[in-house]
Amino acid sequence: MIETDRRGVLRAGTRLVAAGALTAGCAATGPAAPAHHPPPPADTHRPARPAAAAPAPRRFPGRPAQITHGPRTRPQVALTFHGQGDPATARTLLGQAEKAGAKVTVLAVGSWLDDHPDLARRILDGGHDLGNHTHHHLDINAMPEADAYAEITGCAERLRRLTGSIGTWFRPSRTRTATPLVERLAHRAGYPHVLSYDVDSLDFTSPGAPAVTRAITRDIREGSVVSLHFGYADTVAALPAVLKELERRGLRAVTTTELLT
Repeated sequence: MIETDRRGVLRAGTRLVAAGALTAGCAATGPAAPAHHPPPPADTHRPARPAAAAPAPRRFPGRPAQITHGPRTRPQVALTFHGQGDPATARTLLGQAEKAGAKVTVLAVGSWLDDHPDLARRILDGGHDLGNHTHHHLDINAMPEADAYAEITGCAERLRRLTGSIGTWFRPSRTRTATPLVERLAHRAGYPHVLSYDVDSLDFTSPGAPAVTRAITRDIREGSVVSLHFGYADTVAALPAVLKELERRGLRAVTTTELLT
């Protein structure tokens, strides 16, 4: 009887995790993690050579704890990608950006870096920002304090091992903005600011490349921070048109760090 109840609880917990799979601009693309996370595994996939040294997080005086956009007075925008999914798609998107002279910001999922550690070097060697998007990409705002902190620091430690720093930015997973608790935990982990966005491409819903392009170009303006994702074919198909439209409008895609500097 006890074992039957235990299986029922486990099944219920699985349904709860699945129910939160698609929320607030973050799509689920991997298995859910247990509520209490084990210590980070040994880094058995370390790249042959270290990544270029990653800048540490910076404090931007006068900017809020949660940043949604940069200055509206300069012709610059930040394209930010949630780092998860097929690594080939990630490399294609980075190549498209670089061909157009654009720099981007990648908020990487820690477990994704475990599987593809060479991408940390690829991102930094391209001159892009690399930051933290939690370790397992769960609904961090709904987690107990200890588990939420483990999600932030788990990814931070992987970034530190691969690049020498905890990354330039923290963005919470499965939410547009962090709760006050998650904001405090991010500060404790070493991130002065939480990075949100003011333009959502909705590419994670796979609406088709034209819809992704329209969602971005309709709302983007000076200082905008755009949410995009690795791992989606629509994003790959849309990005060249987005970059061409930015050029037409005289807007330059830069890293979030440059946008705010």
